[in-house]
Amino acid sequence: MFERPRPSPPHRTGSLAAVFCDDNCVAMTTLRVLIADDHPLYRDGLGAALSAAGLDVVGEAADGRQAVALSLELQPDVVIMDLDMPGMGGIEATRRIAHGSPDVAILVLTMLADDDSVFAALRVGARGYLLKGAHQAEIVRAVQTVAEGGGVFGASVARRVMEHFSGRHASEPFPELTEREREILAMVAAGHNNSAIAAQLALAPKTVRNHISNIMTKLHVSDRAQAIIRARTAGLE
Repeated sequence: MFERPRPSPPHRTGSLAAVFCDDNCVAMTTLRVLIADDHPLYRDGLGAALSAAGLDVVGEAADGRQAVALSLELQPDVVIMDLDMPGMGGIEATRRIAHGSPDVAILVLTMLADDDSVFAALRVGARGYLLKGAHQAEIVRAVQTVAEGGGVFGASVARRVMEHFSGRHASEPFPELTEREREILAMVAAGHNNSAIAAQLALAPKTVRNHISNIMTKLHVSDRAQAIIRARTAGLE
């Protein structure tokens, strides 16, 4: 999972520390990091690797609610956020942290590589998105980049982000919606009810309701009828 950490000298917050990584060594200002992931062994391995890299791991959270509470309490420089966690997931936790503590940078580190997850995370305030399996050096550089206000993406994620913003999807209606939301909106416009949509897409009815609620919020409409009108006007049905 992670290499055994190499010994590193003691450091103080704000000092320059040596960053030990896979292939090289760089210098950076010590940063305070909170890890949010529901797998204890992964948290332990990641925390050890980051500590060996000179970062100050100030806390760990096992779910989204803990991540929000600890972020507000500890005010870390960076939260490393998994998305697929029990209870409150990483998307909602990211939204709440970005709203309540806008100076805290959020770096997603997850197994989820689908477009819906990527763009949902970016919309709610994540500054970076890496897939688990990234090398220690890449994660450390990503932490520093998002802490400095930059954005960082794994190679496969970056490709899709570039395609999205290069205009490849410019002709699609409602670019603020995810692909799944656009698909559900089209089915709503075609007259399908929630049960039919859930059955056709193999989703839980509650998931469909949540998607439709998000759609109405993003389209600034107050009910299903207005959403249908917007969709049909744009050619979705």
